[in-house]
Amino acid sequence: MPYITVKTKKRAYDVIVVGSGAAGGQTAYTLAMEGVKVLMLEAGRNYDIVKETPMFQTNADAPLRGAGTPDKPFGFHDATIDGGWQVPGEPYTQASTDPTQRFDWWRARMLGGRTNHWGRISLRNGPYDFKPKTRDGLGFDWPVTYEEIAPYYDKVEMLVGVYGSNEGLENTPDSPEGVLLPPPAARVGERLIKQKAAPLGVPVVPIHRAVLTKKLDHQTLPAKLHPGNKRAQAILAKDMQRRAACFWATPCGRGCSIRATYQSPAVHLPPALDTGNLDILCDAMAYEVVLDKAGKASGVRFIDKSTGKQEEVLGRVVVLAASAAESARILLNSRSTAFPNGLANSSGLVGRYLMDTVGSDLWGHVPALENLPPHNEDGAGGGHVYSPWWLYKEQLRGELGFARGYHIEISTGKRMPGLGTGAGLQWLNGGNYGKAFKQDVRRYYGSYVYFSGRGEMIPNEKSFCEIDPTVKDRYGIPVLRFHWQWSEHETRQAAHMQKTFAQIIEAMGGKVRNGPQLDGARAIASGGSIIHEVGGAIMGAEANKSVTNRWCQTWDVGNLFITDGAPFASNADKNPTLTIMALAWRTADHIVDRLRKKEL
Repeated sequence: MPYITVKTKKRAYDVIVVGSGAAGGQTAYTLAMEGVKVLMLEAGRNYDIVKETPMFQTNADAPLRGAGTPDKPFGFHDATIDGGWQVPGEPYTQASTDPTQRFDWWRARMLGGRTNHWGRISLRNGPYDFKPKTRDGLGFDWPVTYEEIAPYYDKVEMLVGVYGSNEGLENTPDSPEGVLLPPPAARVGERLIKQKAAPLGVPVVPIHRAVLTKKLDHQTLPAKLHPGNKRAQAILAKDMQRRAACFWATPCGRGCSIRATYQSPAVHLPPALDTGNLDILCDAMAYEVVLDKAGKASGVRFIDKSTGKQEEVLGRVVVLAASAAESARILLNSRSTAFPNGLANSSGLVGRYLMDTVGSDLWGHVPALENLPPHNEDGAGGGHVYSPWWLYKEQLRGELGFARGYHIEISTGKRMPGLGTGAGLQWLNGGNYGKAFKQDVRRYYGSYVYFSGRGEMIPNEKSFCEIDPTVKDRYGIPVLRFHWQWSEHETRQAAHMQKTFAQIIEAMGGKVRNGPQLDGARAIASGGSIIHEVGGAIMGAEANKSVTNRWCQTWDVGNLFITDGAPFASNADKNPTLTIMALAWRTADHIVDRLRKKEL
């Protein structure tokens, strides 16, 4: 019985995985396919992507024209069925009232977590990104190299299906031949951006996203992913045939009932469940890792949300994959005589060096894109192109005034009309109404370009989370309190983003809307708002300077692992999800090997 209740759970499991998103899904998949008995604990409810995905509904038929609300921040049709910046009954607190030191924490309480609504951007960290301190003297080096992680990037890309191209650019790794799916054609606006950005030195190339532009090769990929494991190959081959290619009709943030995009409930969980080795227990709010007398992790305590009762499950190995901040919270709340300051916290670094992505946006109007003939610009539910960071050499020479770079995410075209399609046009037409207003809506619709910078944050001692001394959630679990501060490296980077975006818009003959904002402290998005938080249990080569080793294994407790973003030693300008999955697969392989050797 794969979806279980407290009453039907087994007495003990080989491995308990806390979390069901990118990290939890990948960890459980790898373990289950190798014959390990796994229990997955998910704090949210079950979620059926086939029955619950609004594939064809329009914003015109939705309440408030699909606009965001406090309980649905990304719009009525967004896949997040329970969660957001605030979760009722599950608060978190801020250490400062200064708005520049605020950290906003996004949580998705549902099976699959954030993988259900994410942007699907799947970029590999490059060689520089694993050794940033060696390059510029700031932050930390990872105790692993790109070459060690590259084979796992290959595996994840082949399993989930990632489209893109190999461009041979600096610190922007190519994938081996045959790994990537073909990228979709660039839209009209994207082609114009590429043309006008080139003289500025800004590259525009196909982006890598986890969307199937064609069916996966179920005849050859399973053997590459699971060599020597015929049963796993057969299960995966069968499941790959159930996934359809994208038909360019539905925003990916709604989820995907045909399983063309990557979501943990679409890709990782079905084949893992088919092995018979995975049990999933939803509405299980994990709050503590339990130790035995020998100091090993023996299980996890959780709240059964259906009854409100405290429960416990036993396992030989515990893997935290609940998201970086949530895993730090569990460790900090797992206090004992042996670990009075929180589990695996002998270094004092649990919760420390929390990072997010540097974000800054700008948009404008381009007359050349007005009154285009009607055509389908939906595409693959997101951007087809992007700009990888292009100023590595200038930055290394100290010419930019900030140490780390960013990439540019691009949006253009006639996206699905929403609440604001015709609102605010007075900045272009001076304001009108009636027939003239309708004509202007048609004229300007699709003539906007949007740029989002996504850059690297250098870890600092003033950005961290800790347990609030007084506040508890509705289940009686102490909550997190966040401290946050950007450095000048990040604020200057945000100002550079704004300047670059304005230059591209102006090169297109366009007009910038509300900007550019060249004061980086005002241009930068608040901490946490990009929803890329990592760190809090950083990996390292020395136990007194890190929480986990190179295998995402905690130094203090040998059978306790963390496979979400918490072990990240830095947060590159690349979106973290692909790296989370690559590290999770590598860690799960390590656990399998150690279990077979009876070392765990």
